[in-house]
Amino acid sequence: MVKHLEYSTKERVKLGYSLPVMEAFYTIQGEGSFSGHAAYFIRLAGCDVGCVWCDVKESWEQDKHPILDVEEIIQDAKAHPGRLAIITGGEPLMHELGPLTKRLKEEGFQINIETSGTHKFTGEIDYVCLSPKKFKAPVEEAFDKADEFKVVVFHKSDLQWAIDLSEKLNPNCKLYIQPEWSKRTTVTPLLVEFVKENPEWHLSLQTHKYIDIP
Repeated sequence: MVKHLEYSTKERVKLGYSLPVMEAFYTIQGEGSFSGHAAYFIRLAGCDVGCVWCDVKESWEQDKHPILDVEEIIQDAKAHPGRLAIITGGEPLMHELGPLTKRLKEEGFQINIETSGTHKFTGEIDYVCLSPKKFKAPVEEAFDKADEFKVVVFHKSDLQWAIDLSEKLNPNCKLYIQPEWSKRTTVTPLLVEFVKENPEWHLSLQTHKYIDIP
């Protein structure tokens, strides 16, 4: 986007013409309702939630990752045959997503976002996976926008917390419960019983980790 190069790097990031990218890659979605779908992941750097069990803590510090022009991101994304883009993080809603989602749409992508919902929404998003964390509450609009509600369970007490939060969701939102990876051996049997007792919920597993792909 040469026409925006008159701005400083800090200004371009603020306006969303450039973004801090920890990594971007083409793979198979491993979680939630799109599990098994080919997808291009755009993992933006920066997070102010700070989950103790986060498996991508290296994404937290924005300044440690390269700032890429949106057009650079798009050129790599469209080099792959899949047209599902998943914007994740870190916490992607810390950034202005308008320019990125506009260009993804122009290239024919469906756009999903994985977010803890702690910031206002920007850009044109087709599908919102809201995965709230106890460390920082989602903004109210996140509950209305969520298409999928995915709670990662680290402790048994997270189950009641998930039920309580789910009451704020729109009635068409899909409900998923997922074991935290390091606790999967002990937590998964608990979640199986939870889903059997609460069939409106579905079990989500990190299948990409089981089959060892990004």
